[in-house]
Amino acid sequence: MIETLISSKTRIKLLMKFFLNSRNTGYLRNLEEEFGESSNAIRLELNKFEKAGFLASSSDGNKKVYAANTKHPLFSNINSIILKMTGIEYVVDYMLQRIGDLDKVYLVGKMSRGHNTEIIDLVLVGDNLNKTFLIEQIEKAERKINKKIRYVHFRSDEFELVKIQEPGMHPLLIWAR
Repeated sequence: MIETLISSKTRIKLLMKFFLNSRNTGYLRNLEEEFGESSNAIRLELNKFEKAGFLASSSDGNKKVYAANTKHPLFSNINSIILKMTGIEYVVDYMLQRIGDLDKVYLVGKMSRGHNTEIIDLVLVGDNLNKTFLIEQIEKAERKINKKIRYVHFRSDEFELVKIQEPGMHPLLIWAR
């Protein structure tokens, strides 16, 4: 869908990486390996984004590390577009309809790191969830966005954010009551 508006695959990958989860960071060689693209193509796009103020950079030794500039006036708009593009917005909308006492929803896995994957991994935190209805809603969302949704459910009293934090993992809180 967005490929119609933005023809650069590198630019789309960078938007996913930095604007889906603003805690994601990257540097040129790391992005080259992650995307499987030439460093020159990535460098050109990074420079354009930084010049426009969409990305901020800092130094870490001899590396220039990039991150989304969350203070940019268009950050929330771009973030919203990326959420729609990945289907996450629809997933949350479907799930929140009468499924019980849901407190929080976290996006984890590859998509939380900015990869456009066919699987959306979620952590649901809440009590007394109507699991039958939840499964129905997830199936509807899967058909609508044409992606597989995997989830794990924790009751509020057993959930600790530490359980979903691993090296390189950036859990993204996508909904909270």
